[in-house]
Amino acid sequence: MADIIQLLPDHVANQIAAGEVVQRPASVVKELLENAIDAGADSIKLIIKDAGKTLVQVIDNGKGMSTTDARLSFERHATSKIRTADDLFHLHTKGFRGEALASIAAIAHVELKTKQEHDDVGNTIEMEGSKVVSQEVIVTPKGTSVSVKNLFFNIPARRNFLKSDTVELRHVIDEFHRVSLAHPSISFVLYNNGSENFNLPISNFRQRIVNIFGNKTNEKLVPVEENTEVLKISGFVGKPEFAKKTRGEQYFFVNNRFIKSAYLNHAIASAFDGLLKNGTHPSYFLNLEVDPQTIDINIHPTKTEIKFDDEHTLYALLRSAVKHSLGQFNIAPVLDFDRDPNLDTPYSYKSNTASTPKIEVDRSFNPFQEETNSRARAVAYKKEPATSWESLYVGLESKGNQTKQDFSEVHFESEEQTVSIFEDENEIKQVNTTYQLHNKYIVSTIKSGMLVMDQHRAHQRILYEDFLKNMTIKEATSQQLLFPLQLHFSKQDIDIINQLKDDLEHTGFMFSNISKESIDIIGVPVGVPESEVSIILEQLISDVENEVPDSNFSATDLLAKSMAKSLAIKTGQSLQKDEQEHLVNKLFACKEPNVSPTNRTTFVTMSVDELDKKFI
Repeated sequence: MADIIQLLPDHVANQIAAGEVVQRPASVVKELLENAIDAGADSIKLIIKDAGKTLVQVIDNGKGMSTTDARLSFERHATSKIRTADDLFHLHTKGFRGEALASIAAIAHVELKTKQEHDDVGNTIEMEGSKVVSQEVIVTPKGTSVSVKNLFFNIPARRNFLKSDTVELRHVIDEFHRVSLAHPSISFVLYNNGSENFNLPISNFRQRIVNIFGNKTNEKLVPVEENTEVLKISGFVGKPEFAKKTRGEQYFFVNNRFIKSAYLNHAIASAFDGLLKNGTHPSYFLNLEVDPQTIDINIHPTKTEIKFDDEHTLYALLRSAVKHSLGQFNIAPVLDFDRDPNLDTPYSYKSNTASTPKIEVDRSFNPFQEETNSRARAVAYKKEPATSWESLYVGLESKGNQTKQDFSEVHFESEEQTVSIFEDENEIKQVNTTYQLHNKYIVSTIKSGMLVMDQHRAHQRILYEDFLKNMTIKEATSQQLLFPLQLHFSKQDIDIINQLKDDLEHTGFMFSNISKESIDIIGVPVGVPESEVSIILEQLISDVENEVPDSNFSATDLLAKSMAKSLAIKTGQSLQKDEQEHLVNKLFACKEPNVSPTNRTTFVTMSVDELDKKFI
């Protein structure tokens, strides 16, 4: 039998490695930013076009590379970070595998410009699909500039899997946030399609958070600080009243490296136990410093998941540190079981001075005197009652008569209603046409049998078609607010609201001002409570960032779906009889009553024959 195992060509192996390392433009951004940090740069610029699909460029002022190093940097497993296998457990750098540039060069057009400080000229290398197109000597400033153009140009299938520019840009900004938050001692600048999105100067950790998420974030932060032999914790958690529906502002940094850990996230959630509303998540920005020998970073291609030697200890320390901070800054209620509230001084006696007690002694008292004299003296000191007991009952009879007279003059607001045992046949038909089951389903009778409707999904369908109609004909009714409502968002969230402003106004929202960090709302759609406005907009922003409107769906459709999901009747909400019947009637007046906006079944029917079979 002929041999069937063979070595893969280098360009194929590089493309396979690229599939692990480079999933989208945000992966390129992460790798290039980390390389710039490892190069010792204190100023880094990130330039992207078309959410990174056309161009991702990172410019740093680090130490640069020599001619030989510049060429070797594109080879697989070529790295300056480690020499032996033991070095994997003493890592203090971002990258160490030597796969990033090789993987990126296999699926894009890459141009590298670099120069060391003591050199007069630098070098430039152009790569296309792992092939060196040119290598020349050029004049360039100190540091390194890497330009990645036309990502996935030689793998069309991978390029087709990329999402819309809005979604891909969100992933790029997320990676930018993760790297810039971990290194406040480095200045970062982000340019998107020629406009400056972020300009983060060198600062401390708190100021870096404020520069990214807005000035309003400063008042939301609670410091967390804990030093032990095992773990050093520093950073901030958000106050419970500012918890969000999404998990966007949750950051763990282990030795200045962003990680994801559901186990440690549970520790934070348990520290906030009892302080958060249902369905909300706390914000946190926490730096964890541990011994590099106690963690293993080399378990995931993107290095966002690491393995701890003793997770249980870290869990307990993290939970107690956050809980202590919440109590120390009077965020969480503190119970002192040793304090007796009866010993507290009342407010009315707070300024009064204590009076000296007086002692009076009966100097004439002699226990050895005769009993008759003692008994007589006791009688002398006894106070006679003011009235006898018979006086308590004087006039009781007259009062009783008066009471009877008063009760005879009492008038009832409504007469007592009596229900006849035998009711009209018409009334029997009108009563109990719908029932609510477990505050989730509405049961109604139909000619063929029975109908069971999901109240949340049904209301979603009703609201979705109403919003879509209002946005299409642009005749929505707005409810004016007595006082303008000011809401604060991050800069990228404000950009999304600006994109959807016209559609939001067609649904009934009215804006008086939209600045870089806040918006002023003077009108909301009819039926939308003022307290729900911020929740609706947060949910809308999250849907736009995470859900992609394909070519068949527009931003208007996505907006209508998001608002319908936020405002629909929730599971567990009790409905009156007329509300139940109104919901059933409105659903069957819709164009597509069978499914919700997310293509889920809104109701099911069961015929009498099917019910009969259940009793066979």
